[in-house]
Amino acid sequence: MEPEVMKMLAVGLVGSLGLLGPALGIGLIGYSAMQALGRNPEASGPIMTNMILVTAFCEAIGIYALIIAIILAMIV
Repeated sequence: MEPEVMKMLAVGLVGSLGLLGPALGIGLIGYSAMQALGRNPEASGPIMTNMILVTAFCEAIGIYALIIAIILAMIV
């Protein structure tokens, strides 16, 4: 296998697996928040605040994976 092919495989794996985790995490966060709001609608303020905060942390992990994939793609 040539080095260029191995590099592109590494970029694809980092991109796909690195972004799959945050996507699943955000889906689970939304699901759990909607369950919590269904059980206790009066607590929508704190639930939504925490949901947005944790979603931002998940997005940060996805952005890190994207940056690593771009760096790997640029390395010769």
